[in-house]
Amino acid sequence: MDFKNQKAIYLQIAERVMDEILSGKYAEGDKLPSVRDYAADVEVNMNTVARSFEWLQMREIVAVRRGLGNFVAEGAREAVLKLRKREFFDEQVPEFFRTMKALGITLEEIIQYNK
Repeated sequence: MDFKNQKAIYLQIAERVMDEILSGKYAEGDKLPSVRDYAADVEVNMNTVARSFEWLQMREIVAVRRGLGNFVAEGAREAVLKLRKREFFDEQVPEFFRTMKALGITLEEIIQYNK
């Protein structure tokens, strides 16, 4: 996995897992690879992957079944979509509107461009 400097590695791994859920690689109820296997796959320390899975668990995207491992939680796809939409509106939309204002672009121009 090629990591970016701007974001913590455990968050980038969590994003990858969420992408894998959205793409259908892992469906709700599916068992995720073990922390050890996932760490080997992305070439990071197991503690980093464990932290990623904990972050996802706190957001009800991953569920831990004691003695069995980590599973994609029921409702995980909707939880990921909700989280991604909130991030989009909190992070990308404000920057988009700042750029629009700086360039003097109107909403009408955006609508026309998108046709």
